[in-house]
Amino acid sequence: MSFRARYRSAPAPVTGMPPGIPYIVGNEAAERYSYYGMRAILVIFMTKFLMSSSGELDPMTDEQAKAWFHVFVTAVYFFPIFGAIVADAFFGKFRTIMALSIVYCLGHLTLAIDDTRIGLALGLGLIALGSGGIKPCVSAHVGDQFGQTNARLLPKIFAWFYFSINVGALASILFAEPLLNRFGPSVAFGVPGVLMGLATLVFWMGRDKFVHVPPGGVAFLREVFSRDGLAALGKLFIIYSFIAMFWALFDQQGSAWVLQAARMDRHFIIDWDPSQSQWLNPALVLLFIPIFNRVVYPAFERFWPLTPLRKISIGLFLTVPAFLLPAWLEARLDAGEAVNIVWQLGGYILMTAAEVLVSITALEFSYTQAPKRMKSLVMGAFLMSVSIGNLFTAAVNFFIQLPDGTSKLDGASYYLFFAAAMAITAVLFVPVAVWYKERTYIQDEVPGGAMV
Repeated sequence: MSFRARYRSAPAPVTGMPPGIPYIVGNEAAERYSYYGMRAILVIFMTKFLMSSSGELDPMTDEQAKAWFHVFVTAVYFFPIFGAIVADAFFGKFRTIMALSIVYCLGHLTLAIDDTRIGLALGLGLIALGSGGIKPCVSAHVGDQFGQTNARLLPKIFAWFYFSINVGALASILFAEPLLNRFGPSVAFGVPGVLMGLATLVFWMGRDKFVHVPPGGVAFLREVFSRDGLAALGKLFIIYSFIAMFWALFDQQGSAWVLQAARMDRHFIIDWDPSQSQWLNPALVLLFIPIFNRVVYPAFERFWPLTPLRKISIGLFLTVPAFLLPAWLEARLDAGEAVNIVWQLGGYILMTAAEVLVSITALEFSYTQAPKRMKSLVMGAFLMSVSIGNLFTAAVNFFIQLPDGTSKLDGASYYLFFAAAMAITAVLFVPVAVWYKERTYIQDEVPGGAMV
């Protein structure tokens, strides 16, 4: 029996949750553990554990590590556009995810066995290709399981999808640096690799439960270059250009905020490693998702309907004080003052609230605004905003480096620069949000979810 003849090609008209959802959510939790477990310790590894080919320590400076960290994240969120095209046009989402997951596993293996700059570059390159390539396919694959009958459940499932991401992220961040300090890079990078292998297995186990929307081939190209396709991409690219600045600030939780934590008094109940402060973000996401869905959003709806773009706009404005607080903390640290790590909690609360408003909303919005054969492509375009944001941050960090190892934007001025850039972006986004006209596309249903 051929691949196409074996699997359902369209959702059936059912009112409840599709049967494949648990496998996707389980896969995402394990895959996110692998990604964030590796990413959480990346800056620490580059500045303290990186070795030369001769077996001697060869660490990067803080500025170099920050810059290369954001180059890596840029690559991770650049490759989704290629994974999306491969999935939508040629191989379909399921087969693209399976193939690139193997590449992903090889990247973790490389980091685990080679702690030199060559191993770092090769390992991160494979992870960027694998992780980036599957990202738009997995999130679009979630939406493909739903038809018109149960489309009302899409906001709920994307919230749970995001919830699973942060379950994996929370667990990985708590254990990543202790593993690095106790057992070294091989174990610290090897454990995420095992979790990625588990994620691949869980996804494969759900193959008979999924709806497999066939690749579009020539029809995909026709839709992309149709009036509707180009209009949808054009409007969404404008939205994504503003969201890119949010990611430029958000992803510095894994770089600048970690390096700031390393300078702080890290005793609060127990002694925390610098990278472990990042656990606050996924933990707060798990707390905020039900609070926002059950309390915050209903409260706003009583007097001001919260459209997706209004949620995103509020989130962009919240990101500004999220960076003003670490600017204040940096000024205190530069004065020789001892600052406890608990002060970072305020920044994480603000940034996580902004993330719930921007990221989850944009994920669902991207799926519903994408024409039917372009779901992965549009998800890839959305993820490109993360790449652009991190490219901007990397460029800033390369530019501000001085030959003597100091920085043109030292101390609080670094954070104030990004806060100002975010404030300008948020103000300019308001008229764009008012101007945008939504058009929703949901997959067609077939009785019984017909096989092709």
